[in-house]
Amino acid sequence: MTNNSVYVLDANIFIHAARFYYAFDIAPAFWNALVTHAQSGRVITIDQVMKEIERGKDDLAKWIKNTFQTWCKPTTETDVIEAYRDIIKWVSNQNQFYEEAKKEFANVADGWLIAYAKAKGFVVVTHEQLKSEKKNKVQIPNVCNAFNVPYTNTFEMLRRLGVQFR
Repeated sequence: MTNNSVYVLDANIFIHAARFYYAFDIAPAFWNALVTHAQSGRVITIDQVMKEIERGKDDLAKWIKNTFQTWCKPTTETDVIEAYRDIIKWVSNQNQFYEEAKKEFANVADGWLIAYAKAKGFVVVTHEQLKSEKKNKVQIPNVCNAFNVPYTNTFEMLRRLGVQFR
């Protein structure tokens, strides 16, 4: 991953930050950093993640709609759709996962997130961890590895972006 990587954020990055360690009233600098790096083209998310967050009908849903919507990229481009088809096909052919896990994966933003990163050459940012033996959930890192899509977590992304809260 180069120092110029573009980071595509999973819903859990926003949700965990808002509910726990970077709550809006505790760490506004985190949210400002996301916007600053989004403005420079280094941090984005996708429309499918925005939809998941908006279902929460909370302060985070308001923030993503009112402040971050500009950087919620559409998943309707041909290259993204083709990558998504490949990912769903791969997941459905994996005997490791229970059928219910495969269905859930197809109904959430995760596949679209990976497809977007794959199609655009970006880095997925998620709190999920590689769990090669897990059967009841298709983990984002497992799929990223299968498609050579780089992934990282919030804290490593912040380090790579040079973010410091002072």
